[in-house]
Amino acid sequence: MSRFVFDPATVMALLRERIIGQPHVLDSIDNMLRVLKADIVPDDRPLGVQLFVGPTGVGKTETVRLLGEAIHGSADSICRIDMSTLTQEHYAASLTGAPPGYVGSKEGQTLFDVEAIQGSFSKPGIVLFDELEKASPEVVRALLNVLERGRMRLSAGNREIDFRNSLIFMTSNAGAAQVSALSRKQQKRWWHWGSANGQMHKVVDKALHQHFDPEFLNRIDNIITFNALDRGLSEKLLDVELEKLNRRLQKRRVLLSLGAGARGYLCRTLDARYGAREMARRLRNELSPPLARVMLDYPQADTFEAQMEGGALIVIPV
Repeated sequence: MSRFVFDPATVMALLRERIIGQPHVLDSIDNMLRVLKADIVPDDRPLGVQLFVGPTGVGKTETVRLLGEAIHGSADSICRIDMSTLTQEHYAASLTGAPPGYVGSKEGQTLFDVEAIQGSFSKPGIVLFDELEKASPEVVRALLNVLERGRMRLSAGNREIDFRNSLIFMTSNAGAAQVSALSRKQQKRWWHWGSANGQMHKVVDKALHQHFDPEFLNRIDNIITFNALDRGLSEKLLDVELEKLNRRLQKRRVLLSLGAGARGYLCRTLDARYGAREMARRLRNELSPPLARVMLDYPQADTFEAQMEGGALIVIPV
């Protein structure tokens, strides 16, 4: 019997429903979860160390948040460190605490949420270092012992944080522009898929070695490159964002559906540079305002439909 109570199939069902266009990423996570469920991971290091690389808006951070939701019941249950806020050398103290003799050294203050990191006997902690390449090299080096031995001793020497029951994820946009360009070229020349795929790995590998020391990269279990989102995925992205909106509307006991015209309008060509975030922004800016107006005008209605009328997107009660 495994000590972990989560069901890998249930976790993956949620991820496959919400993460679009990344089947190879989901297959890799499925493998990781099954190894974890079998409880055959080493006990002297983190349960897993994964680096997600790829363009913005393709699901790197969302994948980790969904893992937190599926395993712990909330996407906010993870310990997320925004590495873009740690751009200077002295910010390493934000992770390891102030050294002896400095203000706050006795308290051992740190950005880490220890409870979220350590999880429980039946559930792994989940840690996310987001936008890793934007952090100072000194901050990144402060993580070496975490990735190798699963422990971080605070600078004051009076406390240690244990990551050995943690799944550690890191995200990076390193090489993203080059990968997006290669992906667009591959879509036009589908018969060169094998060579384009190999080129992508070379581009990512070169970018990572420019940003990070070899001893850091050598401590990562798996480096996974996310694909740039294909334009043909607009329908699926719209369904995901509409489901999110309807979950928010449940608080008001309201349901929204889309007519064929509205669906076609919202699924017009997406800019691949911005990924899924452009679809989310499209719903916020173009669908939410008319929905809010009609909800305020018809407070007793509980079912609405978005339609196209005179070239404009409108929402009506049904």
